[in-house]
Amino acid sequence: MIWMDRFDKHAELVNRMAGTLGVDLAEEMLRGDFPPQDLRATVLTCMGCREAGACESWLAAHPEGADATPDYCRNRERLEALARF
Repeated sequence: MIWMDRFDKHAELVNRMAGTLGVDLAEEMLRGDFPPQDLRATVLTCMGCREAGACESWLAAHPEGADATPDYCRNRERLEALARF
């Protein structure tokens, strides 16, 4: 998989994980609470994770949302902080 394909895949995982926590990343960026450089950093952090398959399964198992990310999520603190904000 080429680098941009991997980036896009992980950007989708980040967006879905945020949505599962009730966070609209686009809205957060529009309000200035989540600058674009933070989104890039979050996606790059996700790209370093070896649990993408487990993440996809976890997301599929939580279609109604969740209060927290899985323990292995490298963006757990960042996404849960946005959910509390």
